Amino acid sequence: MNYQTIILEKAEGIATLTLDRPEVGNALNSRMGDELLDAFEAVGSDDECRALVVTGAGNVFSSGIDIGETSVKLKNVKSEEKSMEILFDKKFLDESPVALRRLKQPTIACINGAAIGFGCTLSLACDIRIASEKAQFSMAFVRVGFIPEFGSTYSLPRVVGIAKACELAFTGKTLSAREAAEIGLVNQTVSADLLKKVTYELAQSIAAGSPAAIRFAKTGLYQALNADIRMQVQFENLALNACVRSKDVEEGLNAFLERRKPVFRGEQGWGTSMNK
Repeated sequence: MNYQTIILEKAEGIATLTLDRPEVGNALNSRMGDELLDAFEAVGSDDECRALVVTGAGNVFSSGIDIGETSVKLKNVKSEEKSMEILFDKKFLDESPVALRRLKQPTIACINGAAIGFGCTLSLACDIRIASEKAQFSMAFVRVGFIPEFGSTYSLPRVVGIAKACELAFTGKTLSAREAAEIGLVNQTVSADLLKKVTYELAQSIAAGSPAAIRFAKTGLYQALNADIRMQVQFENLALNACVRSKDVEEGLNAFLERRKPVFRGEQGWGTSMNK
């Protein structure tokens, strides 16, 4: 796809997806929705990609949905005929939050400014969130008559707890970066000038690890949110069997014995089946 609203780049095994509509605060419109889903699928199929960083162009992460486009699209449609599919492609609505969450690569939201509405829920769909001290967060949907989207009614209570999730969703209140860190909405806040450095140091640390091991760990951690201990132990044993057959384990053990840093290539990693 010829991207017009996002930028997708890759360097040293790390992909960077930048929301690129700075003139409107990187607001989500239908074109961006289609491009995001395409980008998620492209990253997921790239075996050389070890981590994904999601950020925004300029000094805003995302200001939310494009209110102007939304208003125009709904203005002349009869009430009984209005639906979200007038605003966004059904595939984006149904698949994009799942596609991002299920990426085999770890995902890091590099939150460089305001993350409002969709900006907040997009960051929630990432595995890790690093925020500039200038960032702000708001589940602002109630202010315009919507409910939280992009899978956030699933993820928000699991990140901050049900009581705090209710407070944020019901009020649409705005949180500072410090307040977001205090409730666990973000992993870490840093000064604006250090945000990229800290984010990419983390991404590089992840990229240096065994792709298969990280993939299985990510799967297991999210699966555990809705599983019991016995199911998780069974999963771990199957995943460990898959890992021990990979060349990554051989490399890791040899590197430890030789007192050097391991070089994991992911051989027999991405395609290793836990059923073998």
